[in-house]
Amino acid sequence: MESDLEVVTVADVDSFLGLEAEWNTLLQRTRADTVFLTWQWQKAWWDCFGEEGRLAVLTARDRGELVALAPFYIAAPNGSLGTLRLIGGVEVSDYLDLIVADNKEGPAYRALWEFLTSECAYPWRGMDLHNVPGLSGTLESLATIAGGTDGVRVTRQVEDVCPVISLPPSWEDYLRLLTKKQRHEIRRKLRKADREATVDWYYVEDEETLTREVEDFIALHQRSAAQKKEFMDQRMQRFFHRVASSAFDQGWLKLAFLVVNEVKAATMFCFDYNDSILVYNSGYDPRMHPSLSTGIVLLSYCIRDAIAKGRRTFDFLRGAEDYKYRFGGEDREVYNLRITR
Repeated sequence: MESDLEVVTVADVDSFLGLEAEWNTLLQRTRADTVFLTWQWQKAWWDCFGEEGRLAVLTARDRGELVALAPFYIAAPNGSLGTLRLIGGVEVSDYLDLIVADNKEGPAYRALWEFLTSECAYPWRGMDLHNVPGLSGTLESLATIAGGTDGVRVTRQVEDVCPVISLPPSWEDYLRLLTKKQRHEIRRKLRKADREATVDWYYVEDEETLTREVEDFIALHQRSAAQKKEFMDQRMQRFFHRVASSAFDQGWLKLAFLVVNEVKAATMFCFDYNDSILVYNSGYDPRMHPSLSTGIVLLSYCIRDAIAKGRRTFDFLRGAEDYKYRFGGEDREVYNLRITR
């Protein structure tokens, strides 16, 4: 049955910019609401990495009201039929999805699929959607609709996990959730840091110093490990500055530093979004006070602060590193959904 929703393609930057006023309003009406799908994040990614393809954002409207967005771009190597991917890429956006109003999921997914398989759609050979949350409507609805279409193959598989702490009302309640050994280790490390050095920590709150603070984050990030130094190339540095500025303006940025004896020793680049603290990246100088476990101390302070501010979850984002589970993280899966014609 043909949909009543109007679907159009946004294929130029000016039209993409014109969606700013509606984009986040729609996002807040969806189960996909995450900082990585905000207009600000998507715009920053496109500015820094958009040369990888061509804009192919789909909008679906119900009598003029925006009810769905498919933030696609087309990757078409060697002049072949294109692959639809999600703006945000694979490596730097931990949650990605189609943005569909809760009360319009059924008709919106059908309308988007009908458009994509109609003669008026741009040519494409497949979709390769990364980091789609396990509770996404895309995994439920779009995969089912596409799978019922002749000549279409649908596969989905777990791509990674995001360990998440469900935060209790108090710090002591949180510590009781941990193993006895881990509870003791956190308390011991915090006492040791206070006893053996002058320790302070803070979130960046001064816009005038933001650029310098991001530079300090980048320096500590690069010192942490060889692979982090390789990751943080010039283009990635530009992206971090762009994201930090946009997130700061929106009140989402939580850029934390641990200061030991008046020198920055560890850092965490986080977001405060949708009642959750999201730990996007981190860094520390392994040569400074190695006996004080500066990264663990700063992480403990940030969790304690999130609890004090009444946040619902503390999200470590993608990656199954052991420390995330020691701090109480429980896995939430993200998927790679592929649809091939």
